[in-house]
Amino acid sequence: MPRTALKLAAALLVAGLAASACSTVKMGAAAITGNSRISSATLTDEVANLDSAYQTNHAKGIKPQRAVAQKTQQVLSWLIVFRIYDELAAQHNISVTPAQSKSQLTRLSAQAAQSKVTLPEYVSAAGALPPDLLPELGQYFAIQNALATQLDGGTAPTSAAAQTQLSTEIGHQQCLAAKSLGVTVNPQYGEFDYANYTVVPAPSTLAANPSPTPSSSPVLVNPPC
Repeated sequence: MPRTALKLAAALLVAGLAASACSTVKMGAAAITGNSRISSATLTDEVANLDSAYQTNHAKGIKPQRAVAQKTQQVLSWLIVFRIYDELAAQHNISVTPAQSKSQLTRLSAQAAQSKVTLPEYVSAAGALPPDLLPELGQYFAIQNALATQLDGGTAPTSAAAQTQLSTEIGHQQCLAAKSLGVTVNPQYGEFDYANYTVVPAPSTLAANPSPTPSSSPVLVNPPC
């Protein structure tokens, strides 16, 4: 059975990081994470890879489960989250092996098989993840699994209360790692929402809504970790 951490991370697949107040983003960058950047060219290439997967899936009758119109934001979200988990691993002295990453993908392949699809079809259709990023996804899950082991002392919690406590602590550490990077997203692609760790479309500056509806969810850009 996957650990609680793995179950939490899998929500990114089945459901469809403090942003800097800086008003500019380096030329050619889709996002800045710490001292490095995710280039617009990289983002464009990965969106093209996702498009190719969608076309392959369509020929097999497999439909995307997430909004195709927001595929650029979805792909950029993954690229940023992978950077955040690299930082998380560094902060906790976590080093995962290729074998550990592969083991996590094997677990995910079993989930895909239950839906009668391949792993590339599963991650692209359910999670808007370009299949060429599967190695990064395996490492992402392996880091979460290693962090859970570190936090619970190697004894997976069995009670609901203990599982909730572990989930909360993992979320806290994830938040701290994200804030330490000071993620900045190019306004061309949107803004980063800490509440969901996703890039969301930036609000229009042409027609501000002075009376937002009660259901509006404000973007959380500086979470109190």
